[in-house]
Amino acid sequence: MARDFYGILGVSRGASPEDVKKRYRKLAAKLHPDKNPGDKTAESQFKDVNRAYEVLGDPKKRALYDEFGEDALREGFDAERMRQYRTWTNQGGPPGGMRGGNTNIPFDINDFLRRAGGAPTADGDVGEGGGVGDLFGDLFSGRKRKRGPARGSDQESEITIDFSMAVKGGTLTLRTSESPEPLTVRIPAGASEGSRLRLAGQGASSASGGPSGDLLLRIHVRPHPFFRREGMDLHLDLPITPGEAYEGAKVKVPTADGAVTLTVPPHTQSGQVLRLKGKGVARKNAEPGDLYVHFQVQLPTADSDELREAVKKLDRAFAGDPRENIAF
Repeated sequence: MARDFYGILGVSRGASPEDVKKRYRKLAAKLHPDKNPGDKTAESQFKDVNRAYEVLGDPKKRALYDEFGEDALREGFDAERMRQYRTWTNQGGPPGGMRGGNTNIPFDINDFLRRAGGAPTADGDVGEGGGVGDLFGDLFSGRKRKRGPARGSDQESEITIDFSMAVKGGTLTLRTSESPEPLTVRIPAGASEGSRLRLAGQGASSASGGPSGDLLLRIHVRPHPFFRREGMDLHLDLPITPGEAYEGAKVKVPTADGAVTLTVPPHTQSGQVLRLKGKGVARKNAEPGDLYVHFQVQLPTADSDELREAVKKLDRAFAGDPRENIAF
């Protein structure tokens, strides 16, 4: 079923990029699995919100989605050929359901098959012309039509990977109903929630002896207990002691490339941010993101008279009310 990404984010089709981003951040914060542990509904909505923003937050993807619907986001989609097909059918739009479910244009499947050169025969098989598979092969791959055995259909499945694998890449082993042997799948570095992988020839077998279809894997990413991702950047809330915050210190910080030493400036306040350039998500042929370290000053949780006196002494060092300048 086609999805309405604007409806998922709760914005109008004319919403500005800033409004889309603002709405996404609000929903992502509300639905994040860390705030809704064990809530499968919130987890599903969180995935839908991420997928919607992946499309509407990208000007090129948004333009294609606005014109053709979610089908335009498939790998190899040829927008120009689809426009030619629209003109060719003289219907002013794609067959029913291909514009995100927003079209009410009547659609006759037999007429469509006849136009494609493969109307059903008396026994229900598609004729020699190749039919729907060939026509949509043209639309999505840019290939010229060829006569011959029909290709097997594509299949879709979902996989869930760890946060670290999504950032760094890696391999995993899958089993499918179409293959007796396990498949080794390479996850590219920088994979994001909702992104898809195409495994050529691993889809359904062809009933007429043609090539097998492809297997399309939609990726879901498990949340990390400490890191969070925004685009190509990573964020980490790093606990430090009051002494480290006041005096300054050198502390170890984990990154995707291994631990690095970070200098905590003297008099660091809770919430202060330090950027580690190039330590975010690194994707092939793209500028790597950054790691933003958010300092969080932690107090000891032990209970003792000595500690209580030390905290009181620390309180007396404040000059005035630290909240006196806060106003609505």
